[in-house]
Amino acid sequence: MTTQSPPTTGIDTEVKDSWLPMVVIGMGQVQMSLNINALPVSIGNIVNEFDTSPTTVGSAIVAYSLAVAGFVMLGGKLGQKFGSLRIFQIATVLLMIAMIIMTFSSSAEIMIVAQLIAGLAAAAIVPTLVVLIANNYRGKQQSAALGILGAVQAITTVTAFFLAGALGTWIGWRWAFGIVIPFTAVVLLLSFRLKPVPKIPNVKIDWVGVVLAAVAIIFISVGFSNLNSWGLLLAKAAAPLAPLGLSPAPILIVLGVIGVQLFIAWAQRRQAAQQTPLLALEVIDSSQEQAAVFSMMSIVILGNALTFLVPLYIQMVQGRNSFDTSVAMIPYQLAVFAAAISIVRVFDRLSPRQIARKAFMLVSVGMVVLAIVMNNEWGTLPVICGLILVGLGQGSLVTLLFNVLVTASPKALAADVGALRGTVNNLAAGVGTALAGALVVGILSLAIQRGVVDHPTIPPELIQQVNLDEITFVSNDRLESSLASTTATPEQVAEAVTINAAARLRALKLSFFTLAALALLVIVPSRRLPGYVPGEVPSVPEE
Repeated sequence: MTTQSPPTTGIDTEVKDSWLPMVVIGMGQVQMSLNINALPVSIGNIVNEFDTSPTTVGSAIVAYSLAVAGFVMLGGKLGQKFGSLRIFQIATVLLMIAMIIMTFSSSAEIMIVAQLIAGLAAAAIVPTLVVLIANNYRGKQQSAALGILGAVQAITTVTAFFLAGALGTWIGWRWAFGIVIPFTAVVLLLSFRLKPVPKIPNVKIDWVGVVLAAVAIIFISVGFSNLNSWGLLLAKAAAPLAPLGLSPAPILIVLGVIGVQLFIAWAQRRQAAQQTPLLALEVIDSSQEQAAVFSMMSIVILGNALTFLVPLYIQMVQGRNSFDTSVAMIPYQLAVFAAAISIVRVFDRLSPRQIARKAFMLVSVGMVVLAIVMNNEWGTLPVICGLILVGLGQGSLVTLLFNVLVTASPKALAADVGALRGTVNNLAAGVGTALAGALVVGILSLAIQRGVVDHPTIPPELIQQVNLDEITFVSNDRLESSLASTTATPEQVAEAVTINAAARLRALKLSFFTLAALALLVIVPSRRLPGYVPGEVPSVPEE
């Protein structure tokens, strides 16, 4: 049982500390957000320069998220062992190197490697941010600093979308990542103004737990990201192997889920032996905390699916540029930001269970609105309203669910809660992007195959010249260029472009309807969230 300690004079005095450390900590969050949020906006430019598919850009996002999710718990332990400030500085240098590689990348493969390195750097930075706040602030000022950190992440997303869109349109997509290089240099220099964080003696890293967690997350992420290319159930030609004719993608997902169970069993064994596990299981031992984790994963999956599909729609269906994409996404990002910082005002009137139910309903309604009104004219009020509805629901849930996890655990486990949040957010981000890509391309492929079979204008001889197993999202110009190397007549090319355009729009609409249904389904497990009596939300318990 825990008790809340009364405030002391020392704490009251310490809240007068300078906000300069928070500026540096906030910049540490900004340097990561600038990178990963520039990728979706740059889809069109990267696709054109590297002559690749949009799902390749999705693979870069998955690589980043996979690295963060797989190693963020290790990053937390490294901070304890060597000092969080030192790990923050080393990881900032590693992020700078990744941005140099990204800026001067000569192929899509090098771009993916750069994002993988950036993800490893972020895995070390994410847990140190909370520790640095705790080391520099106390009491109410510490609570305010934690709120600022969340707000910084939200507002940086808006900035990154706008900045990447403007630079990608008028100068080049590489500049969106190049500006991160000097920014990280400034963060590194200012970090020496922070208070050193002492090492925790006798910290031993659970390497078995690291391997189990990383392998499980990698299996799940790789499985989801290759559902379309390897096959949903039966193996396609692109699959690296086909045991009994089955696709390896769902097999990897199942093995990943088994790996998560093995990780939990191993952590329980270490705790029983009085050894420190990679993650303290107390942060997920109640049904309420488990519901919060599941709900958090769900909303991040839905949010990242949206931020992948909408730029795909604007740039590939409408043929508009990166700047148009960034401008179009601003209402959504501002809604996320506004909800994230304002939802705390209703904590004393509505329970977490009530807020979550209403927020998931908002997300579902917003997805349905987007599916219904999506056409070739972006600047319609209903589309903007749909994005705002999703953003309000998402922003409310992100703040609410993190608050539930923090208030349910002692302050001594704050680092474990932060590591858990980082793992869930980044694993879900990768899964959301991969799931959206597999869903929309799968529907697109099915629609095109149905459209060309027995089509009076398109003969079987022409169909044989096109690989229907590798259908992906392409613009009308790229499709016409691809068909130029076939025997297609101008009339057949025009008909193929019409079929492709209709199939793309239908695939996006059905994808948004599917996401709306998923948002409604999550309301069921979210009913296990706490039903606090209004006005009695518990504060963070002491150890």
